[in-house]
Amino acid sequence: MAETLRTETSKTVLEINNLKTYFFLESGTIKSVNGVSLTLDRNTTLGLVGESGCGKSVMSLSLMRLVQTPPGRIVEGEMLLRRKGKQPIDLAKLDRRSAEIRSIRGGEIAMIFQEPMTSLNPLYTIGSQITETIQLHQKLNKKDALDRALEMLHKVQISDPKQRLSQYPHELSGGMRQRIMIAMALSCNPSILIADEPTTALDVTVQAQILDLMRQLQKDFESSIIMVTHNLGVVSQIADFVAVMYLGKLVEYGDTKAVFHRALHPYTKGLLNSVPVFGKKGQKVLIPIEGMVPSPSEDIQGCAFADRCPQAMKTCREKLPALLEVEPGHQAACWLHVAQA
Repeated sequence: MAETLRTETSKTVLEINNLKTYFFLESGTIKSVNGVSLTLDRNTTLGLVGESGCGKSVMSLSLMRLVQTPPGRIVEGEMLLRRKGKQPIDLAKLDRRSAEIRSIRGGEIAMIFQEPMTSLNPLYTIGSQITETIQLHQKLNKKDALDRALEMLHKVQISDPKQRLSQYPHELSGGMRQRIMIAMALSCNPSILIADEPTTALDVTVQAQILDLMRQLQKDFESSIIMVTHNLGVVSQIADFVAVMYLGKLVEYGDTKAVFHRALHPYTKGLLNSVPVFGKKGQKVLIPIEGMVPSPSEDIQGCAFADRCPQAMKTCREKLPALLEVEPGHQAACWLHVAQA
């Protein structure tokens, strides 16, 4: 089992141990999440980053128990949700169709999806969709639920919120729809908010507004956020901690400043070298990561990044490095740092 940086149980809201989510296809087994372990503290933001296909979205869908079965299945590991005043519950052991997981999904763990137009029902008004969520999880009557929905639209700073309640999704801009999704997700005061590429389809001005809004609402609601993204610029603005995934595994984890200023894994360094930095003299030359991400169905003995890594050694192709603490609070799964761990 990969090692996990432990925190005090009183601070921890989510503990993931050796999570494996596979998809069983005729062409082979896709190991989308392959032995991930990490913790999430209360009222903090974790940035989950990596290239497309590295397992970020499957990780978040696993937490929500929304992985389609078949062909997908959580084959190993635990996802412990630690609730104040209650016994921890292992989400991995719950039936994905059970009443218990339905009460947790949307109530204690909520999710903002990448494209709100595919998440909002085009046949129902904004008000009816938000109030349905509130009534399901908070057992309020229709009038109180509508009042709560209006309150949430005020909090996400939508103009003329009373009118928006009677409108349909297609009548709103992309930025407004994303604010609606945030309002819906936070309407039941979840302890964990998962945001899967919440700013990808928005222009940069609206992106900045959404990120500012999420920071402010996190303070108001004291929620923990998992920000799933490939955009390191977004992570640098909002995340307290960063977890870097590659081909279903964590390759680096640590405080955001430490990871950005002292990246330990060659893959993390490659991601940072491919990000443009504007407004500085002596603009750096962007260095792309050579090669392609291997197929998650391949049986790779050593480090999955070895064939793309400029510092790869013989050991890298023979043995899989464990995720180890190289410096306080900063972990990496790389043979270059094993002696320091």
